Amino acid sequence: MKKFFELLTHRIVTFVMAMLLQLVVLIMIVSRFNNYSSIFYGGMLLFSFIIVLWLINSKSNPAYKMAWIIPIIALPVFGAVFYWLFGNNGLSKKDRSKLAIIADSSQANMPLNTEIMNNLRENDPKAYSQAHYIKDYAFAPPYSQTHSHYFPSGEEMYEVLLDDLRSAKKYIFLEFFIIATGKMWQGILDILIEKVNEGVDVRVCYDDFGCIMTLPSNYDTYLNAIGIETAVFNPLKLKMSSKYNNRNHRKIVIIDGIIGYTGGCNIADEYINVIEKRGHWKDAAIRLQGDAVWSLTVMFLTMWDYIHHRTSDYNHFNVIALRDQILPETGLVQPFSDNPLDLEPVGNHIYLNLINRAEKYIYIKTPYLIIDHGLYTALSLSAKSGVEVIIITPGHGDKWYVHETTRSYYKMLVQEGIQIYEYTPGFIHEKSIVVDDEYAVIGTVNLDYRSMFLHFECGVWLWRTPTINEMKKDFVTTITHCQRVSLDCMKKVPLLKTALRAFLRIFSPLM
Repeated sequence: MKKFFELLTHRIVTFVMAMLLQLVVLIMIVSRFNNYSSIFYGGMLLFSFIIVLWLINSKSNPAYKMAWIIPIIALPVFGAVFYWLFGNNGLSKKDRSKLAIIADSSQANMPLNTEIMNNLRENDPKAYSQAHYIKDYAFAPPYSQTHSHYFPSGEEMYEVLLDDLRSAKKYIFLEFFIIATGKMWQGILDILIEKVNEGVDVRVCYDDFGCIMTLPSNYDTYLNAIGIETAVFNPLKLKMSSKYNNRNHRKIVIIDGIIGYTGGCNIADEYINVIEKRGHWKDAAIRLQGDAVWSLTVMFLTMWDYIHHRTSDYNHFNVIALRDQILPETGLVQPFSDNPLDLEPVGNHIYLNLINRAEKYIYIKTPYLIIDHGLYTALSLSAKSGVEVIIITPGHGDKWYVHETTRSYYKMLVQEGIQIYEYTPGFIHEKSIVVDDEYAVIGTVNLDYRSMFLHFECGVWLWRTPTINEMKKDFVTTITHCQRVSLDCMKKVPLLKTALRAFLRIFSPLM
Protein backbone atom coordinates (compact mmCIF):
# COMPACT_ATOMS: atom_id res chain seq x y z
CA MET A 1 0.00 0.00 0.00
CA LYS A 2 2.87 2.35 0.79
CA LYS A 3 4.43 1.90 -2.67
CA PHE A 4 1.00 2.29 -4.29
CA PHE A 5 0.42 5.55 -2.39
CA GLU A 6 3.89 6.80 -3.34
CA LEU A 7 3.11 6.04 -6.99
CA LEU A 8 -0.22 7.89 -6.81
CA THR A 9 1.44 10.95 -5.28
CA HIS A 10 4.44 10.95 -7.63
CA ARG A 11 4.70 14.16 -9.62
CA ILE A 12 4.60 12.31 -12.95
CA VAL A 13 1.11 11.07 -12.03
CA THR A 14 0.08 14.57 -10.94
CA PHE A 15 1.51 16.05 -14.14
CA VAL A 16 -0.15 13.51 -16.44
CA MET A 17 -3.50 13.81 -14.66
CA ALA A 18 -3.35 17.61 -14.91
CA MET A 19 -2.59 17.41 -18.64
CA LEU A 20 -5.40 14.90 -19.23
CA LEU A 21 -7.88 16.99 -17.26
CA GLN A 22 -7.04 20.11 -19.25
CA LEU A 23 -7.25 18.11 -22.47
CA VAL A 24 -10.68 16.73 -21.58
CA VAL A 25 -11.96 20.19 -20.65
CA LEU A 26 -10.58 21.60 -23.90
CA ILE A 27 -12.24 18.86 -25.96
CA MET A 28 -15.56 19.41 -24.16
CA ILE A 29 -15.45 23.17 -24.77
CA VAL A 30 -14.53 22.82 -28.43
CA SER A 31 -17.18 20.09 -28.92
CA ARG A 32 -19.90 22.19 -27.30
CA PHE A 33 -19.11 25.23 -29.44
CA ASN A 34 -18.81 23.00 -32.49
CA ASN A 35 -22.26 21.45 -31.93
CA TYR A 36 -24.09 24.70 -31.28
CA SER A 37 -22.45 27.10 -33.67
CA SER A 38 -21.90 26.59 -37.37
CA ILE A 39 -19.98 29.87 -37.35
CA PHE A 40 -17.54 28.43 -34.81
CA TYR A 41 -17.14 25.26 -36.90
CA GLY A 42 -16.51 27.30 -40.03
CA GLY A 43 -14.04 29.47 -38.16
CA MET A 44 -12.13 26.40 -36.92
CA LEU A 45 -12.02 24.98 -40.45
CA LEU A 46 -10.57 28.28 -41.66
CA PHE A 47 -8.11 28.24 -38.75
CA SER A 48 -7.02 24.69 -39.70
CA PHE A 49 -6.60 25.73 -43.32
CA ILE A 50 -4.42 28.67 -42.28
CA ILE A 51 -2.34 26.43 -40.00
CA VAL A 52 -1.76 23.95 -42.85
CA LEU A 53 -0.76 26.75 -45.24
CA TRP A 54 1.58 28.17 -42.62
CA LEU A 55 3.14 24.76 -42.02
CA ILE A 56 3.69 24.14 -45.73
CA ASN A 57 5.48 27.47 -46.12
CA SER A 58 7.47 27.30 -42.87
CA LYS A 59 11.13 26.33 -42.51
CA SER A 60 10.23 23.27 -40.43
CA ASN A 61 11.44 19.83 -41.48
CA PRO A 62 9.09 18.36 -44.17
CA ALA A 63 8.50 15.14 -42.21
CA TYR A 64 7.64 17.16 -39.10
CA LYS A 65 5.16 19.16 -41.17
CA MET A 66 3.55 15.98 -42.52
CA ALA A 67 3.24 14.45 -39.06
CA TRP A 68 1.08 17.40 -38.05
CA ILE A 69 -0.76 18.05 -41.34
CA ILE A 70 -2.28 14.55 -41.31
CA PRO A 71 -4.08 14.91 -37.93
CA ILE A 72 -5.06 18.51 -38.73
CA ILE A 73 -6.77 17.42 -41.94
CA ALA A 74 -8.25 14.28 -40.36
CA LEU A 75 -9.54 16.22 -37.33
CA PRO A 76 -9.78 19.79 -38.59
CA VAL A 77 -11.31 21.24 -35.42
CA PHE A 78 -9.23 19.46 -32.79
CA GLY A 79 -6.07 18.90 -34.88
CA ALA A 80 -5.39 22.63 -35.31
CA VAL A 81 -5.94 23.27 -31.59
CA PHE A 82 -3.58 20.43 -30.63
CA TYR A 83 -0.93 21.73 -33.00
CA TRP A 84 -1.23 25.24 -31.58
CA LEU A 85 -0.81 23.89 -28.05
CA PHE A 86 1.82 21.17 -28.56
CA GLY A 87 3.47 21.52 -31.96
CA ASN A 88 3.92 25.24 -32.41
CA ASN A 89 7.49 26.33 -31.66
CA GLY A 90 6.78 29.97 -32.30
CA LEU A 91 8.58 32.22 -29.83
CA SER A 92 7.01 34.90 -27.70
CA LYS A 93 8.60 38.33 -27.61
CA LYS A 94 10.07 37.47 -24.19
CA ASP A 95 11.52 34.18 -25.47
CA ARG A 96 13.02 35.90 -28.51
CA SER A 97 14.78 38.45 -26.31
CA LYS A 98 16.14 35.65 -24.08
CA LEU A 99 17.34 33.74 -27.13
CA ALA A 100 19.06 36.86 -28.45
CA ILE A 101 20.96 37.09 -25.18
CA ILE A 102 22.26 33.52 -25.64
CA ALA A 103 23.42 34.25 -29.19
CA ASP A 104 24.96 37.60 -28.26
CA SER A 105 26.75 36.16 -25.21
CA SER A 106 28.13 33.25 -27.24
CA GLN A 107 29.45 35.50 -30.00
CA ALA A 108 30.88 38.06 -27.59
CA ASN A 109 32.78 35.53 -25.50
CA MET A 110 34.13 33.11 -28.11
CA PRO A 111 37.58 33.72 -29.65
CA LEU A 112 37.79 34.20 -33.42
CA ASN A 113 40.89 31.98 -33.83
CA THR A 114 41.49 33.59 -37.22
CA GLU A 115 44.99 32.16 -37.62
CA ILE A 116 43.74 28.61 -37.06
CA MET A 117 40.97 29.12 -39.62
CA ASN A 118 43.40 30.56 -42.19
CA ASN A 119 45.82 27.65 -41.73
CA LEU A 120 42.97 25.16 -42.09
CA ARG A 121 41.81 26.80 -45.32
CA GLU A 122 45.31 26.37 -46.79
CA ASN A 123 45.80 22.77 -45.59
CA ASP A 124 42.32 21.29 -46.12
CA PRO A 125 39.60 23.35 -47.85
CA LYS A 126 37.00 20.62 -47.21
CA ALA A 127 37.68 20.70 -43.48
CA TYR A 128 37.71 24.50 -43.56
CA SER A 129 34.19 24.65 -45.00
CA GLN A 130 32.90 22.43 -42.20
CA ALA A 131 34.70 24.39 -39.47
CA HIS A 132 33.57 27.67 -41.02
CA TYR A 133 29.92 26.62 -40.88
CA ILE A 134 30.19 25.60 -37.21
CA LYS A 135 32.01 28.82 -36.31
CA ASP A 136 29.45 31.06 -37.99
CA TYR A 137 26.22 29.26 -37.10
CA ALA A 138 27.02 27.62 -33.75
CA PHE A 139 29.28 30.53 -32.71
CA ALA A 140 32.04 28.06 -31.88
CA PRO A 141 35.59 28.23 -33.35
CA PRO A 142 38.08 25.36 -33.80
CA TYR A 143 41.01 25.00 -31.39
CA SER A 144 44.51 23.56 -31.72
CA GLN A 145 45.84 23.76 -28.13
CA THR A 146 43.66 20.90 -26.90
CA HIS A 147 44.25 17.28 -25.98
CA SER A 148 41.32 14.91 -26.50
CA HIS A 149 40.69 11.40 -25.18
CA TYR A 150 37.94 9.01 -26.27
CA PHE A 151 36.25 6.69 -23.76
CA PRO A 152 34.57 3.64 -25.39
CA SER A 153 32.42 3.00 -22.32
CA GLY A 154 30.72 4.86 -19.51
CA GLU A 155 32.63 2.78 -16.96
CA GLU A 156 36.03 3.97 -18.22
CA MET A 157 34.86 7.57 -18.38
CA TYR A 158 33.41 7.49 -14.85
CA GLU A 159 36.61 6.53 -13.06
CA VAL A 160 38.64 9.28 -14.75
CA LEU A 161 35.83 11.79 -14.21
CA LEU A 162 35.86 11.19 -10.44
CA ASP A 163 39.62 11.86 -10.32
CA ASP A 164 39.19 15.05 -12.35
CA LEU A 165 36.39 16.27 -10.06
CA ARG A 166 38.63 15.72 -7.03
CA SER A 167 41.30 17.94 -8.64
CA ALA A 168 38.97 20.97 -9.01
CA LYS A 169 40.27 24.20 -7.51
CA LYS A 170 37.99 26.96 -8.83
CA TYR A 171 34.73 25.65 -10.27
CA ILE A 172 32.77 22.59 -11.40
CA PHE A 173 29.88 22.86 -13.87
CA LEU A 174 27.60 19.90 -14.66
CA GLU A 175 24.76 19.95 -17.20
CA PHE A 176 22.80 16.76 -17.93
CA PHE A 177 19.53 15.64 -19.47
CA ILE A 178 19.16 12.86 -16.89
CA ILE A 179 20.48 12.63 -13.34
CA ALA A 180 19.30 9.59 -11.40
CA THR A 181 19.82 8.75 -7.76
CA GLY A 182 22.10 5.74 -7.44
CA LYS A 183 25.75 4.71 -7.26
CA MET A 184 26.96 6.85 -10.17
CA TRP A 185 25.34 10.06 -8.95
CA GLN A 186 26.21 9.40 -5.30
CA GLY A 187 29.89 9.01 -6.18
CA ILE A 188 29.80 12.37 -7.96
CA LEU A 189 27.64 14.07 -5.32
CA ASP A 190 29.98 13.11 -2.48
CA ILE A 191 32.86 14.85 -4.28
CA LEU A 192 30.72 17.89 -5.11
CA ILE A 193 29.84 18.32 -1.44
CA GLU A 194 33.53 18.09 -0.50
CA LYS A 195 34.38 20.72 -3.09
CA VAL A 196 31.63 23.06 -1.90
CA ASN A 197 33.12 22.84 1.59
CA GLU A 198 36.51 23.75 0.11
CA GLY A 199 35.04 26.90 -1.45
CA VAL A 200 34.81 25.61 -5.05
CA ASP A 201 31.97 27.09 -7.15
CA VAL A 202 29.79 24.05 -7.92
CA ARG A 203 26.79 24.32 -10.26
CA VAL A 204 24.41 21.69 -11.59
CA CYS A 205 21.88 22.06 -14.42
CA TYR A 206 19.39 19.34 -15.35
CA ASP A 207 16.32 18.94 -17.56
CA ASP A 208 13.14 18.57 -15.52
CA PHE A 209 11.40 16.36 -18.10
CA GLY A 210 14.45 14.08 -18.33
CA CYS A 211 14.60 13.74 -14.53
CA ILE A 212 10.90 13.47 -13.76
CA MET A 213 11.20 9.73 -13.00
CA THR A 214 14.77 9.75 -11.66
CA LEU A 215 14.95 12.55 -9.08
CA PRO A 216 12.70 13.38 -6.11
CA SER A 217 10.41 16.40 -6.28
CA ASN A 218 12.10 19.75 -5.56
CA TYR A 219 15.55 18.17 -5.77
CA ASP A 220 16.95 21.54 -6.77
CA THR A 221 15.89 22.89 -3.36
CA TYR A 222 17.93 20.14 -1.68
CA LEU A 223 21.01 20.82 -3.82
CA ASN A 224 20.82 24.56 -3.25
CA ALA A 225 20.52 23.97 0.50
CA ILE A 226 23.83 22.05 0.58
CA GLY A 227 25.62 24.75 -1.38
CA ILE A 228 25.34 23.37 -4.93
CA GLU A 229 23.80 26.05 -7.14
CA THR A 230 21.15 24.46 -9.32
CA ALA A 231 19.28 25.38 -12.49
CA VAL A 232 16.30 23.37 -13.76
CA PHE A 233 15.58 23.60 -17.49
CA ASN A 234 11.87 23.93 -18.41
CA PRO A 235 10.41 23.09 -14.98
CA LEU A 236 7.24 21.05 -15.44
CA LYS A 237 4.13 22.96 -14.43
CA LEU A 238 0.52 21.84 -14.27
CA LYS A 239 -0.44 23.50 -17.53
CA MET A 240 -0.21 22.51 -21.18
CA SER A 241 2.63 24.09 -23.13
CA SER A 242 4.53 23.47 -26.35
CA LYS A 243 7.74 24.36 -24.44
CA TYR A 244 7.91 20.77 -23.15
CA ASN A 245 8.77 19.79 -26.74
CA ASN A 246 12.14 21.55 -26.37
CA ARG A 247 14.40 19.73 -23.92
CA ASN A 248 17.97 20.23 -22.82
CA HIS A 249 19.53 16.97 -24.04
CA ARG A 250 23.13 18.11 -23.49
CA LYS A 251 25.72 16.36 -21.30
CA ILE A 252 28.56 18.62 -20.19
CA VAL A 253 31.11 18.59 -17.37
CA ILE A 254 33.61 21.44 -16.92
CA ILE A 255 36.37 21.53 -14.33
CA ASP A 256 38.24 24.82 -13.79
CA GLY A 257 37.83 25.69 -17.47
CA ILE A 258 40.69 23.36 -18.44
CA ILE A 259 38.99 19.93 -18.45
CA GLY A 260 35.70 19.19 -20.15
CA TYR A 261 33.54 16.18 -20.97
CA THR A 262 30.65 15.48 -23.30
CA GLY A 263 29.17 12.47 -25.06
CA GLY A 264 26.21 10.16 -24.67
CA CYS A 265 26.53 9.38 -20.96
CA ASN A 266 23.93 10.71 -18.56
CA ILE A 267 24.33 10.24 -14.81
CA ALA A 268 22.47 7.00 -14.10
CA ASP A 269 23.63 3.54 -13.08
CA GLU A 270 22.84 1.84 -16.40
CA TYR A 271 25.37 4.11 -18.13
CA ILE A 272 28.19 2.46 -16.18
CA ASN A 273 26.49 -0.98 -16.16
CA VAL A 274 26.07 -1.09 -12.39
CA ILE A 275 22.52 -2.21 -13.15
CA GLU A 276 21.34 -4.02 -16.26
CA LYS A 277 18.82 -2.17 -18.35
CA ARG A 278 18.17 -3.34 -21.92
CA GLY A 279 21.16 -5.67 -21.70
CA HIS A 280 24.69 -4.29 -21.83
CA TRP A 281 24.64 -0.49 -22.12
CA LYS A 282 27.25 0.66 -24.67
CA ASP A 283 28.03 4.34 -24.46
CA ALA A 284 30.96 6.68 -25.04
CA ALA A 285 32.35 10.07 -24.08
CA ILE A 286 35.17 12.44 -24.93
CA ARG A 287 37.46 14.28 -22.51
CA LEU A 288 39.00 17.58 -23.59
CA GLN A 289 41.90 19.33 -21.91
CA GLY A 290 43.00 22.73 -23.11
CA ASP A 291 41.66 25.74 -25.01
CA ALA A 292 38.57 24.05 -26.49
CA VAL A 293 37.07 23.65 -23.01
CA TRP A 294 36.31 27.36 -23.13
CA SER A 295 33.58 26.71 -25.71
CA LEU A 296 31.95 24.19 -23.36
CA THR A 297 32.21 26.74 -20.55
CA VAL A 298 30.46 29.40 -22.64
CA MET A 299 27.75 26.88 -23.58
CA PHE A 300 27.09 26.15 -19.92
CA LEU A 301 27.09 29.78 -18.84
CA THR A 302 24.72 30.87 -21.62
CA MET A 303 22.27 28.12 -20.59
CA TRP A 304 22.71 29.11 -16.94
CA ASP A 305 21.95 32.74 -17.76
CA TYR A 306 19.00 31.70 -19.96
CA ILE A 307 17.40 29.80 -17.06
CA HIS A 308 18.22 32.32 -14.31
CA HIS A 309 17.54 35.48 -16.40
CA ARG A 310 20.91 37.05 -15.66
CA THR A 311 24.27 37.80 -17.26
CA SER A 312 27.46 36.17 -15.97
CA ASP A 313 30.93 37.71 -15.86
CA TYR A 314 32.55 35.35 -18.36
CA ASN A 315 36.05 36.71 -17.79
CA HIS A 316 35.88 35.42 -14.22
CA PHE A 317 35.87 31.83 -15.55
CA ASN A 318 38.44 32.22 -18.33
CA VAL A 319 41.54 30.65 -16.73
CA ILE A 320 43.93 31.17 -19.64
CA ALA A 321 47.10 30.66 -17.57
CA LEU A 322 46.06 27.14 -16.58
CA ARG A 323 45.12 26.15 -20.14
CA ASP A 324 48.48 27.31 -21.47
CA GLN A 325 50.11 24.43 -19.59
CA ILE A 326 48.46 21.85 -21.84
CA LEU A 327 50.66 20.23 -24.47
CA PRO A 328 49.04 20.47 -27.92
CA GLU A 329 48.39 17.49 -30.15
CA THR A 330 47.90 17.28 -33.89
CA GLY A 331 44.60 18.20 -35.45
CA LEU A 332 41.74 20.45 -34.40
CA VAL A 333 38.94 20.22 -31.86
CA GLN A 334 35.71 22.20 -32.26
CA PRO A 335 32.96 21.85 -29.61
CA PHE A 336 29.55 23.10 -30.75
CA SER A 337 26.01 23.47 -29.49
CA ASP A 338 22.66 23.31 -31.28
CA ASN A 339 19.70 25.48 -30.39
CA PRO A 340 16.21 24.38 -31.58
CA LEU A 341 14.71 27.85 -31.29
CA ASP A 342 16.77 29.60 -33.97
CA LEU A 343 15.57 27.30 -36.82
CA GLU A 344 19.18 26.52 -37.78
CA PRO A 345 19.57 22.70 -37.44
CA VAL A 346 23.31 22.74 -36.74
CA GLY A 347 23.58 19.05 -35.76
CA ASN A 348 21.72 17.95 -38.90
CA HIS A 349 23.89 20.11 -41.16
CA ILE A 350 27.13 18.93 -39.55
CA TYR A 351 26.15 15.32 -40.26
CA LEU A 352 25.22 16.20 -43.83
CA ASN A 353 28.53 18.01 -44.29
CA LEU A 354 30.49 14.97 -43.14
CA ILE A 355 28.47 12.47 -45.18
CA ASN A 356 28.62 14.50 -48.38
CA ARG A 357 32.41 14.86 -48.17
CA ALA A 358 33.19 11.22 -47.44
CA GLU A 359 35.40 9.39 -49.96
CA LYS A 360 36.26 6.08 -48.25
CA TYR A 361 33.96 5.24 -45.36
CA ILE A 362 31.27 6.51 -42.99
CA TYR A 363 30.93 4.73 -39.62
CA ILE A 364 27.93 5.74 -37.49
CA LYS A 365 26.73 4.62 -34.05
CA THR A 366 23.29 5.78 -33.00
CA PRO A 367 20.60 4.58 -30.59
CA TYR A 368 17.85 5.85 -32.88
CA LEU A 369 17.78 5.83 -36.67
CA ILE A 370 14.83 8.04 -37.55
CA ILE A 371 16.10 10.18 -40.40
CA ASP A 372 14.59 12.73 -42.75
CA HIS A 373 14.77 12.64 -46.53
CA GLY A 374 17.89 14.81 -46.62
CA LEU A 375 19.97 12.42 -44.50
CA TYR A 376 18.52 9.40 -46.29
CA THR A 377 19.49 10.85 -49.67
CA ALA A 378 22.99 11.78 -48.50
CA LEU A 379 23.67 8.32 -47.04
CA SER A 380 22.25 6.58 -50.12
CA LEU A 381 24.28 8.69 -52.55
CA SER A 382 27.47 8.01 -50.60
CA ALA A 383 26.87 4.27 -50.67
CA LYS A 384 26.04 4.36 -54.39
CA SER A 385 29.25 6.32 -54.98
CA GLY A 386 31.40 3.54 -53.53
CA VAL A 387 31.75 4.84 -49.97
CA GLU A 388 31.47 2.15 -47.30
CA VAL A 389 28.53 3.20 -45.12
CA ILE A 390 27.97 1.23 -41.90
CA ILE A 391 25.49 2.09 -39.16
CA ILE A 392 25.32 0.35 -35.77
CA THR A 393 22.00 0.47 -33.89
CA PRO A 394 20.80 -1.25 -30.69
CA GLY A 395 19.79 -4.88 -30.57
CA HIS A 396 17.51 -4.06 -27.63
CA GLY A 397 15.62 -0.77 -27.73
CA ASP A 398 14.86 1.40 -24.71
CA LYS A 399 11.42 2.35 -26.08
CA TRP A 400 9.63 -0.31 -28.14
CA TYR A 401 7.85 2.14 -30.46
CA VAL A 402 11.07 4.08 -31.21
CA HIS A 403 12.96 0.82 -31.78
CA GLU A 404 10.30 -0.42 -34.21
CA THR A 405 10.40 2.94 -36.01
CA THR A 406 14.19 2.64 -36.29
CA ARG A 407 13.79 -0.82 -37.81
CA SER A 408 11.27 0.54 -40.32
CA TYR A 409 14.18 2.29 -42.10
CA TYR A 410 16.33 -0.83 -42.44
CA LYS A 411 14.95 -2.19 -45.69
CA MET A 412 15.16 1.04 -47.69
CA LEU A 413 18.71 1.71 -46.43
CA VAL A 414 19.99 -1.83 -47.04
CA GLN A 415 18.55 -1.74 -50.57
CA GLU A 416 20.71 1.34 -51.22
CA GLY A 417 23.90 -0.51 -50.22
CA ILE A 418 24.13 0.74 -46.63
CA GLN A 419 25.18 -1.83 -44.05
CA ILE A 420 23.13 -1.99 -40.85
CA TYR A 421 24.32 -3.86 -37.76
CA GLU A 422 22.46 -4.38 -34.48
CA TYR A 423 24.40 -4.50 -31.21
CA THR A 424 23.20 -7.87 -29.93
CA PRO A 425 24.47 -7.65 -26.29
CA GLY A 426 22.05 -4.82 -25.55
CA PHE A 427 21.49 -1.11 -26.06
CA ILE A 428 23.97 1.18 -27.80
CA HIS A 429 23.55 4.79 -26.69
CA GLU A 430 26.66 6.32 -28.27
CA LYS A 431 26.15 9.09 -30.83
CA SER A 432 29.17 9.30 -33.11
CA ILE A 433 30.32 9.39 -36.71
CA VAL A 434 33.81 8.72 -38.11
CA VAL A 435 34.73 9.57 -41.71
CA ASP A 436 37.82 8.66 -43.76
CA ASP A 437 40.29 8.74 -40.80
CA GLU A 438 40.04 12.54 -41.16
CA TYR A 439 36.88 13.68 -39.39
CA ALA A 440 34.67 12.63 -36.51
CA VAL A 441 31.85 13.93 -34.34
CA ILE A 442 30.89 12.70 -30.89
CA GLY A 443 28.31 14.20 -28.58
CA THR A 444 24.63 14.12 -27.69
CA VAL A 445 23.05 14.34 -31.17
CA ASN A 446 20.93 11.31 -32.07
CA LEU A 447 19.93 10.52 -35.63
CA ASP A 448 16.30 11.36 -34.95
CA TYR A 449 14.00 14.34 -35.36
CA ARG A 450 14.02 15.37 -31.72
CA SER A 451 17.79 15.71 -31.57
CA MET A 452 18.07 17.32 -34.98
CA PHE A 453 15.24 19.82 -34.68
CA LEU A 454 13.69 20.04 -31.19
CA HIS A 455 16.35 19.62 -28.49
CA PHE A 456 19.26 21.64 -27.14
CA GLU A 457 22.29 19.49 -28.08
CA CYS A 458 26.07 19.63 -28.14
CA GLY A 459 29.00 17.76 -29.63
CA VAL A 460 32.64 17.94 -30.70
CA TRP A 461 33.82 18.07 -34.31
CA LEU A 462 37.32 16.59 -34.74
CA TRP A 463 39.85 16.91 -37.54
CA ARG A 464 42.98 14.73 -37.77
CA THR A 465 43.29 14.08 -34.05
CA PRO A 466 44.53 10.75 -32.61
CA THR A 467 41.08 10.41 -31.04
CA ILE A 468 39.60 9.71 -34.47
CA ASN A 469 41.68 6.55 -34.82
CA GLU A 470 40.57 5.44 -31.34
CA MET A 471 36.94 5.92 -32.32
CA LYS A 472 37.48 3.90 -35.49
CA LYS A 473 39.15 1.08 -33.54
CA ASP A 474 36.22 0.91 -31.15
CA PHE A 475 33.78 0.83 -34.07
CA VAL A 476 35.62 -2.14 -35.61
CA THR A 477 35.64 -3.90 -32.22
CA THR A 478 31.96 -3.19 -31.57
CA ILE A 479 30.89 -4.59 -34.91
CA THR A 480 32.22 -8.01 -33.89
CA HIS A 481 29.46 -8.04 -31.25
CA CYS A 482 26.77 -7.16 -33.77
CA GLN A 483 24.49 -9.00 -36.17
CA ARG A 484 24.17 -7.71 -39.72
CA VAL A 485 20.69 -6.89 -40.99
CA SER A 486 19.97 -8.49 -44.37
CA LEU A 487 17.12 -8.23 -46.85
CA ASP A 488 16.31 -11.87 -46.09
CA CYS A 489 15.74 -10.85 -42.45
CA MET A 490 13.37 -8.14 -43.59
CA LYS A 491 11.32 -10.60 -45.64
CA LYS A 492 10.66 -12.67 -42.51
CA VAL A 493 9.08 -9.75 -40.62
CA PRO A 494 5.33 -10.49 -40.09
CA LEU A 495 2.94 -8.38 -42.15
CA LEU A 496 1.23 -6.98 -39.06
CA LYS A 497 4.56 -5.73 -37.64
CA THR A 498 5.49 -4.22 -41.03
CA ALA A 499 2.18 -2.35 -41.04
CA LEU A 500 2.79 -1.14 -37.46
CA ARG A 501 6.23 0.15 -38.41
CA ALA A 502 4.78 1.97 -41.43
CA PHE A 503 2.18 3.61 -39.19
CA LEU A 504 4.78 4.63 -36.61
CA ARG A 505 6.91 6.18 -39.37
CA ILE A 506 4.17 8.71 -40.06
CA PHE A 507 4.45 10.16 -36.56
CA SER A 508 8.18 9.56 -36.06
CA PRO A 509 9.00 13.32 -35.91
CA LEU A 510 6.78 13.62 -32.83
CA MET A 511 8.43 10.79 -30.83
